[in-house]
Amino acid sequence: MKSIKTLFIAFILVVSVSARDKVNVNFADLEIKDFIKLIAKITHKNILINHKVNGTINFISNAPIYDDELIGILVSVLNSKGFTLIEDGSLYKIVRATESAKHNPKVISLGKKLYGSLMVTQAIVVKGENVDVVAAKIRYLISKTAKLMTMKESNIILITDYPKNIETIKRVIKDIDTYNKAIVKIVYVKNTEAKKLQTRLVDVAKSIFNEKVASQRVKIILDDNINGIIIVGDVKNVQRIEKLIKQLDVESNMNSIVKIFPLKNSDAKSVLATLTAIASKQVYKDPSLKPNISSSEEINSIIVVGDPAIVKGLKVIIDELDKEKYQVYVQAKIIEINQNDSKDLGLKYGFAGGDVSSTGLYSMSANFGSSSLTTIASEAVKKALLGIGEGTKSALSLGATLDFLEENGVSKAVSNPSILCVNNKESSIYVGKTISISTGSVTSSTTAVPGVTNSFKREDVGLTLKIKPRVSSNDKVTLDVEVVLESVLDDGSKNATGQPVTSKQEVKTQAILRHGESIIIGGLVKAYKKKVHSQLPILGDIPILGDLLFSSNSTKVEEDNLVVILTPYVISKSEELSQLQKDLGILSSVQDTYNLDIFKSMEEKRLEKSQEIQTQDDDDLFFLDEEEY
Repeated sequence: MKSIKTLFIAFILVVSVSARDKVNVNFADLEIKDFIKLIAKITHKNILINHKVNGTINFISNAPIYDDELIGILVSVLNSKGFTLIEDGSLYKIVRATESAKHNPKVISLGKKLYGSLMVTQAIVVKGENVDVVAAKIRYLISKTAKLMTMKESNIILITDYPKNIETIKRVIKDIDTYNKAIVKIVYVKNTEAKKLQTRLVDVAKSIFNEKVASQRVKIILDDNINGIIIVGDVKNVQRIEKLIKQLDVESNMNSIVKIFPLKNSDAKSVLATLTAIASKQVYKDPSLKPNISSSEEINSIIVVGDPAIVKGLKVIIDELDKEKYQVYVQAKIIEINQNDSKDLGLKYGFAGGDVSSTGLYSMSANFGSSSLTTIASEAVKKALLGIGEGTKSALSLGATLDFLEENGVSKAVSNPSILCVNNKESSIYVGKTISISTGSVTSSTTAVPGVTNSFKREDVGLTLKIKPRVSSNDKVTLDVEVVLESVLDDGSKNATGQPVTSKQEVKTQAILRHGESIIIGGLVKAYKKKVHSQLPILGDIPILGDLLFSSNSTKVEEDNLVVILTPYVISKSEELSQLQKDLGILSSVQDTYNLDIFKSMEEKRLEKSQEIQTQDDDDLFFLDEEEY
């Protein structure tokens, strides 16, 4: 009965095909293998069955179908059983669907439209998007047994699938592929800094363009060399950014000014460092508002480019930094006082001259006061000395003391330097010589004439005075003082090494003084031995006998005190310096007049003391004669 039904269907199909291109097909519970035979007969195709395909099919048609659609029906039936049909030359092969790509399905040229029901292979070009991103989006559209791969180097998708699926994928890719054709546009910035403008444009671009969408993505690149902006992106987006640049360029030019501040009292380099430090610590809501600050050492000026309000604030700071600096004129006296000579001098004049410390010099100066000072230094002179009039008496007394010690050979002036210092800047003076000190010798035996090569280093030996003032008011200053005195004790001729022997005396201290007030820094004592030769007058000059009988040699220990006297004068304005020099000249003239008066008085006191001593000696001699009598 089954065979009769099959023959009947075949008869109907054959008759229909001979008469027309469409056939009516209806069958139930038809074996798949019989269906394959039927299709092969109707389509005149050779079908190779490599696998046994079991099962039956049912197909009900209410309308005729084209004969070539029968292949599609067969492929659908085979696909449901895990197989598919592959065209191989003049025949078809039934293969496993999962292995279809291995059986060389037909390759269709790039861009051609696909027809039919059999699996084919075709390449799809993706133009405007990343091929891997597109592949991930359309992978769900391919059939279960299809194969898909991407080629990054050419942005191509290679797919093996049924024609209808491939066509669907191609349409979807066409819709999602932006075909983005980016352009490059260079815009020159004329009225502002391109760097500041680029920062604003990047912020604006983030607001008006969706960066996650490739077609809207815009790159804004700075080119400092041409002061321009490079825009990369879609034509419309690039045009929007270009229009925005022109608007912001004009606006930036209106809000930016350039100011040059010439400096009168300060160094441009140091002021620039201060302003840069201040600007770097400020927080600006808009980074483009940060001012551009530079200096010109050639004209000693500060150049500021920025917003008018910010430039105005910087001007206030510059004016404060450029105020005229305090200056301090320091007179220094560095003297050595012999301790033994000062004692002898004190005994001779009847005062404690042996104490030469800082306190001792002040107490000694008290002996040099004079009531005649009021006639020597008038009130007019006192007022002219820039505030030092109140201390004129003590200053003149100290000056007279120092001159008196030096005149009598008790003291020796090492140096009398004067230094003009700028407030908070260290100033120094060095006076001395440079000596050579041997550092080693090399004996050479390789040359034709062997010899010894000595190496030396040069050392500075002398007086160094360093002063750094800090003015706290018009009449008060703090001095950081460093005094170093180096001297040569032996040039090398008195010792076995042949090397010079040097001494070093150093003082580091800090003092707070008023304008015109002197400070004595002492306490450095140098002890040494001195050979003394003494003889009787006339008799000591007798040859041989004079040395043996009427003279003697002894060694005496001597002590020298190093004393530093500093007197600062605070100068608030430059014009006061010349006035100070005049006042110091007046003070020097007054000092000379005062010395003549006080030295005359001291000599009178010495004569009175000598007469007292002589009278006392005469009285002692008179009493002695009476006792003898």
